[in-house]
Amino acid sequence: MDQNANNIQREFYLTTSLLPLKPIFLIYLLPIHQFKATTTLQSSRIRNLRKLQGQNKVSIFKMRGGSLWQLGQSITRRLAQSDKKALSRRCFSSDADLKKTALYDFHVAHGGKMVPFAGWSMPIQYKDSIMDSTVNCRVNGSLFDVAHMCGLSLKGKDCVPFLETLVVADVAGLAPGTGSLTVFTNEKGGAIDDSVITKVTDEHIYLVVNAGCRDKDLAHIEEHMKAFKSKGGDVSWHIHDDRSLLALQGPLAAPVLQHLTKEDLSKLYFGQFQILDINGSTCFLTRTGYTGEDGFEISVPSEHAVDLAKAILEKSEGKVRLTGLGARDSLRLEAGLCLYGNDMEQHISPVEAGLTWAIGKRRRAEGGFLGADVILKQLQDGPTIRRVGFFSSGPPARSHSEVHDESGNKIGEITSGGFSPNLKKNIAMGYVKSGQHKNGTKVKIVVRGKPYEGNITKMPFVATKYYKPS
Repeated sequence: MDQNANNIQREFYLTTSLLPLKPIFLIYLLPIHQFKATTTLQSSRIRNLRKLQGQNKVSIFKMRGGSLWQLGQSITRRLAQSDKKALSRRCFSSDADLKKTALYDFHVAHGGKMVPFAGWSMPIQYKDSIMDSTVNCRVNGSLFDVAHMCGLSLKGKDCVPFLETLVVADVAGLAPGTGSLTVFTNEKGGAIDDSVITKVTDEHIYLVVNAGCRDKDLAHIEEHMKAFKSKGGDVSWHIHDDRSLLALQGPLAAPVLQHLTKEDLSKLYFGQFQILDINGSTCFLTRTGYTGEDGFEISVPSEHAVDLAKAILEKSEGKVRLTGLGARDSLRLEAGLCLYGNDMEQHISPVEAGLTWAIGKRRRAEGGFLGADVILKQLQDGPTIRRVGFFSSGPPARSHSEVHDESGNKIGEITSGGFSPNLKKNIAMGYVKSGQHKNGTKVKIVVRGKPYEGNITKMPFVATKYYKPS
């Protein structure tokens, strides 16, 4: 294959996150599971790319200068010209099909580079590079639009026992105004989704589920709610489609937000929740996030979302910056946080994923959630595989890169990986066989058919800075 065609394929794989690439490319990657293609679709795309190699109309990007958005738009446009019907039917949604958050025009006006993500048009980055945005979040702060995620409330005197049939958390044991990460499980003990849940009161639970899992999560909850109510249970739900969700993260998150509310945020600790007035609007405020930094997720009425975003940026005097999904993915990887669809799936249990701390002590004794028999047995006997972190040499490892022991035997697989803008080194997470998971274990990580030196390490890679009582 000539160099021109090879470069086209490199552009294609960068955009779809299907193959490992060199370190400089990996800072531009989207969360992978939203863009995974089937083997058939992948083969179809490659055939289309081969058709393009003789057209002499494909511009070759300078990889350091071209953004993921530019690459994606160029490739999508050229593939669409080659096989427009198949592409629109099986791969990408058309612009008309994509949903837009209340901040869409605000993103575009501020240079947001919009890409399809879980059925939404979302910013992958702004004028800053993804690397610069990742660093700025940990030095100053970032404002993310995460309104594509689904917020909902469960209400009724039985909402707590109902939710406990579906998740592993000790919901009953949460004090009002506090919350926790939890996992929705299936009958085999696998993860349907992870979610942050908050007990607002004993009869009101607020939770946020992932955008890519929205449809299956809501169907799952609805199915079990009908069965629960048929036995006399008192529970109902409300989906907050009239609200937007902003995530303010980083060292300046609290001082900036404090300018916009009369409530004393120094009394709100990590994992706690409050309904309060922010910038003249009634908001649901949770001290949490997906970066490892101190910060907040702010549920605001959608008609006030733009005004709130403007106020946050103005009060920060330019230090807090709008930040897209690209940097958000780098930040969560540095923090050692799972991405559902990569690091957690329906065949992976919370125990295997290293989330045993999310399984409440009472729940370990009583069970009562889907797949409890499998999960409780794993807690007793130990899982056969475990999620671990890696440092590696050579090109950064990507999803599905094999992990070998020093003798060349396969012992696991990478699920997420990339170049850390803050550590300036390659990091990854994945699963290895139990017994091979010890910190410091030397491994070989296979990237594009070649093994590179690596070692297993503890996570998070970057120390978390959650705001907790001293």
